[in-house]
Amino acid sequence: MLGGYIILTIDKRKPFYLLFGTFFVAWAVLFTLPGMIQPAAAAASPAIGKQTVQREISVAVDGMNVTLRRAPVIRKGSILVPMKDIFAALNAELIYAAKTKTITATDGYSTVTLQIGSSKAVVDGESVKLDVPAEAPSGVTMVPVRFVAEALEASVKWDAAARVVRITSADAIATAEAAAALKERESAKLSTREIVQQNDDSVVMIMTDNSQGSGVVIGDSYVLTNLHVMQDATSGTVITDNGTKLDIQGVAVYDDNSDLVLIKTKQPMSEPSVTLGTSYEVEKGDPVVTIGSPLGMQNTVSEGLISNIGTEEGVEYFQISAPIDHGSSGGGLFNEYGELIGITSSGVDDTSADLNYAVSVANIMSLLGEEFDESKVAFLAPSLPASLKGASNEDIVKLMKEQFGALQTSYGSLTFSDWTVTRDAKGWLVFNANLNADFYDYYETTVKEDFWMWAYNTASELSGMLPDETIQLAIYYDKTVGFEPRGYAEGEATATPDGKWRIRYAAADVQVKDDILIRMHN
Repeated sequence: MLGGYIILTIDKRKPFYLLFGTFFVAWAVLFTLPGMIQPAAAAASPAIGKQTVQREISVAVDGMNVTLRRAPVIRKGSILVPMKDIFAALNAELIYAAKTKTITATDGYSTVTLQIGSSKAVVDGESVKLDVPAEAPSGVTMVPVRFVAEALEASVKWDAAARVVRITSADAIATAEAAAALKERESAKLSTREIVQQNDDSVVMIMTDNSQGSGVVIGDSYVLTNLHVMQDATSGTVITDNGTKLDIQGVAVYDDNSDLVLIKTKQPMSEPSVTLGTSYEVEKGDPVVTIGSPLGMQNTVSEGLISNIGTEEGVEYFQISAPIDHGSSGGGLFNEYGELIGITSSGVDDTSADLNYAVSVANIMSLLGEEFDESKVAFLAPSLPASLKGASNEDIVKLMKEQFGALQTSYGSLTFSDWTVTRDAKGWLVFNANLNADFYDYYETTVKEDFWMWAYNTASELSGMLPDETIQLAIYYDKTVGFEPRGYAEGEATATPDGKWRIRYAAADVQVKDDILIRMHN
């Protein structure tokens, strides 16, 4: 319509106007590319006489102009751009089936399928109606830019003043959202005082008839702690920070491998539950706070860092420099947002390096995800039978392997193997085993006290299960070397048929009846 206006809608919310005049029509015939429609916007265009020349539409992805092999065109208010250029700019892989004229593009998250001339497309398996189909004038496939960008989860804006289609890719959107989330997360950091104020009431002390430890409140009647705190207990009490005592009903669910257990109290607690964090955010060097009851000193606070992160047999451990001690087992390890990220479980004695460990929240989440029957909550069966009277030697050997096969030390496990149980000519019940000689060679001086205590406790347990027996427990050092050793007592070093020498002596000899005698090898 000469001298009038035609409304062409590029964005349904933003109409613009194209002025036609006799001179302009003539100019357009001379200068417009075949098949190309030139939408008008008068801003910032060079003048030809009294008529202005419209600026071409351009496309920018994440602020960078996209080089187009053919100028965009408008069809029924939709802008179409060259297929290869737009998909490349959006980091999408493109497959074009020439026989069926089908376009398939994916960015690894979304998949878009169009067919030239078809008013329908498929996005992630769902059929979608198009305002305008793809086309291929002059051999260049053109696709509707808003549709393909939004199908690939990008955002699209039409800058009418600059005549630019501005696209923010899905990756850029995700990056911006992550940056915003990180900024918000950083603003939530707490001081040590705030962490303690938030969690002090959620950490309790646990007293059983067998041990003392710590725990954290998970629900109105549930407390999380280490399994070894509850091992062989037949009764116990949870003591809150304000001194309230609640009887323990028993164990709801536990995991031997991660040394975690969820216990239930007979009465509900008013103490708040801790907030669980996530293990994937934990990094070496992160500051941490522990709250527990070392040596019965209730709700003691210590600070430190994540010194290391490791995994062993499916259990993730955080090595921490925050000081803990016996009785801290089951206490809370908190990050700088006040979230529980671990349960303090063990440490290395006789060192000034603060080498302590906590079981990761990843294993905590796994335990808490297990179903259990509240009607079956009870204390665990004892690890040792009340009596071995009448048991065969084979059954006793099996028990020794399972229950007394290793001594856990700060430096690793001192293992005991080749168990035998015999009755000698004088009626004594004699227990023999060999220790790991290589481990003992290296750590003898540092584990000797632990070894002595293990020997004493083992003999005591055997005496309790076999009260009518006179027992000897001998743990041997047994090793073969390729040279004749010196300085050993008679019978401790003997030649072997293959020309080597065997060193064998009792590293620990324990005798028990109505009293206990212990002799350690010097």
